[in-house]
Amino acid sequence: QVQLVESGGGLVQPGGSLRLSCAASTSGDSGSIFSIYTMGWYRQISGKQRELVATLTSDAITEYADSVKGRFTVSRDNAEHTVDLQMNSLKPEDTAVYYCYARDVSSLGGYSWLEIWGQGIQVTVSP
Repeated sequence: QVQLVESGGGLVQPGGSLRLSCAASTSGDSGSIFSIYTMGWYRQISGKQRELVATLTSDAITEYADSVKGRFTVSRDNAEHTVDLQMNSLKPEDTAVYYCYARDVSSLGGYSWLEIWGQGIQVTVSP
């Protein structure tokens, strides 16, 4: 089993900043994580479909939603299997549940997973 655990959400005023963090780990007899190709963040605004926020591959290819370009920055530590999302100049429309995402995960025990999702963390931008 692979788990993604998010932290750092909460309530912030418009124009403020938040930093989300996500750590990947394994349990059981899967063995430690060997590699993760893509890590990143999606979000789901109430009543809407889940959407891409930002992703970053292990060979440094980034993808950002147009709505967050210039305001959000995704970064990762390939050795520690963590991914962060620095969110600046937050707007009320950024209010959503943010999900950590990992794709193409492999373990030292010889296991692999195509896609893994975190449990989600609430970000609320409000005066």
